[in-house]
Amino acid sequence: MTEGSVIGIIGIALCVLLCGIGSALGLYKTGSAAAGVLGENPKKFGKVLVLVLLPATQGIYGFIIGIIASGNIAALEYVEQGWALFGAVMPMAISGLITGIFQGKSAVNCIYAVGKQDSLGGKLIIYPAMIEFYAILGLIISIMVVPAVVA
Repeated sequence: MTEGSVIGIIGIALCVLLCGIGSALGLYKTGSAAAGVLGENPKKFGKVLVLVLLPATQGIYGFIIGIIASGNIAALEYVEQGWALFGAVMPMAISGLITGIFQGKSAVNCIYAVGKQDSLGGKLIIYPAMIEFYAILGLIISIMVVPAVVA
């Protein structure tokens, strides 16, 4: 195993880990809010479920980048290539961490609003979904840059 591959592996591990942390923190917040709303009215389960699950996508995106990037580990011969792979996965790592947390915070307020008024369920999904857009940008950038590392 070369030094470049070790650096690349560390970057991949950080990407998956940070995206997972962002999702876990976001899900903790949304799950807690949903439990409170459902404790008062269990019939709202379907209305809050999508809002609860939105922060989970960042963990999935980080896992996808981890799989894509790990296919390049064997080709990393030089330290510079390892750092290049490390840098290539960082857009997803950083955006996944930050958007997972903030998407959870946004969704919590939407869950509380659904608790007060059922009819808002479909309308409120747009607010945390706008935060999702930036996680998707991080995903796309990392997908575009990772293959260029060993080219």
